[in-house]
Amino acid sequence: MPRMKAAIFVEPGRIVLDEKPIPDVGPLDALVRITTTTICGTDIHILKGEYPVARGLTIGHEPVGVIEKLGAAVHGYREGQRVIAGAITPSGHSAACLCGCHSQDGAGTKHGWKPLGGWRFGNTIDGCQAEYVLVPDAMANLAPVPDGLTDEQVLMCPDIMSTGFSGAESGRIRIGDMVAVFAQGPIGLCATAGARLMGATTIIAVESVPERMEMARRMGADHVVDFTKADPVEEIRRLTDGRGVDVSIEALGRQQTFEASLRVLRPGGTLSSLGVYSGDLKIPLDGFLAGLGDHTIRTTLCPGGKERMRRLMEVIASGRVDTRPLVTHRFKLDQIEEAYDLFGHQRDGVLKIAITP
Repeated sequence: MPRMKAAIFVEPGRIVLDEKPIPDVGPLDALVRITTTTICGTDIHILKGEYPVARGLTIGHEPVGVIEKLGAAVHGYREGQRVIAGAITPSGHSAACLCGCHSQDGAGTKHGWKPLGGWRFGNTIDGCQAEYVLVPDAMANLAPVPDGLTDEQVLMCPDIMSTGFSGAESGRIRIGDMVAVFAQGPIGLCATAGARLMGATTIIAVESVPERMEMARRMGADHVVDFTKADPVEEIRRLTDGRGVDVSIEALGRQQTFEASLRVLRPGGTLSSLGVYSGDLKIPLDGFLAGLGDHTIRTTLCPGGKERMRRLMEVIASGRVDTRPLVTHRFKLDQIEEAYDLFGHQRDGVLKIAITP
């Protein structure tokens, strides 16, 4: 049986490069040969054991590649075609999908409640930090890459760009809004870019790493607050003349930033939460205004599916957003363990790593 190299979760603290069989292709599947992928912050949660997955699972959920083989029932695509697939791979026909919540595909089935059901790559099925990945429900999930766009131009579309933009979308940003984005990692940077695209005219980024502060300005931030030098809540209140922001986006996943995101809202404002939390959250009484502030708290799992991917690639092709500067390091798949060490310890100004088999 043909085999391939893959980054495999062994136990908390260990993701290793090993070999496993190349997957068989079912009628609705597509086998994609990976040309570029990357490591996500969620993969670090998996590595640390903060998010549980099965031992032996191939990790990774951001694929760019070429169709190697199509299932017998798949039409509208051809072998050899360049494609991406979202981190979220909805079936298109589940109850969640038919309710318009594709990211929760599979939740609430007769087999029991299963949140995050649409996130399968590197979660419930083998992912794409490998030479090949099997894409389920290919006709709902494969998006052809337009001619002229490189792998690194579209690399952020499957997750980071989709998630960051969804933070702005879930916040329902309007033209003229004031927006605060807490943390300028890759998702926060894309949330900053998404807020600008949606019409925010004052965008305040909160960050302390100099390289990320500069990148925030490139992605559309009007002000960047260094939380090591000033209280971000007080500084955001000052920048908004005491009014508070219309929308705050929490892109880190920590209690401290969640509370701050709530405290900077104007009455009736929206907290859009993108962080992956590894413990219970507490809502502070003062920030919540005892439940009387007309606030909205929205959580979002990265939207997926081929139409979402098509739209994001249209944004890239238009030149309105350029995510290539987010790729700061490049490794071969054979160096995946070294790449995890660098990314997990956030050394050398790393933002995103491009990994090529």
